[in-house]
Amino acid sequence: HLSFFSGFGPFRQYLVNSSWEAVKELSKRGLGENIDLRIMELPVVYQKAKEQVCKIWTTLQPLLTVHVGLASSATVLIILEQCGKNKGYQERDACGFLPEGACCVLDGPEKIESTINMKTLWKNISVEGTDIILSRDAGRYICDYTYYTSLYYGNGRAAFIHVPPLSESVTAEFLGKALQTIILAMLEQCGEQRE
Repeated sequence: HLSFFSGFGPFRQYLVNSSWEAVKELSKRGLGENIDLRIMELPVVYQKAKEQVCKIWTTLQPLLTVHVGLASSATVLIILEQCGKNKGYQERDACGFLPEGACCVLDGPEKIESTINMKTLWKNISVEGTDIILSRDAGRYICDYTYYTSLYYGNGRAAFIHVPPLSESVTAEFLGKALQTIILAMLEQCGEQRE
């Protein structure tokens, strides 16, 4: 089973993006021998991120794609995002661009829910040293844009996790271990859905 993971590159004051550091750490840890784990760093640029996401779904057709993003407001929170929103992208990306029509997919639905039930996941898992919360708004920036695009092209088989910035208490190792716990639970849910 192929699963695909992405984190994001540097932007604004974050010269090291915790999302990419967490994904690299997850890659070192692995998800067991049945899961072929591939990773990619996405640029904080609407069009380029969209092109990469389309490529993932059209060429690799993974069982699940999990995108990880940096939530600068969350100091020790991990946020599970349930859905992606199509419209309202007013903030310029790292190259100064806005998406066409301020939306992800011109004729796409208003929002798309993940086939992963984040609420069930949130109720059933715990990660020592951090709180996990549930969200229905990924923020109308590159994270939300990437998530919606992935949900659109992957028929809902995508997930998005927001992680806090790196700090003394939040290390890449810590985030990698947390992702491993969360994603193993997601994959279990995927298996149940297939049966």
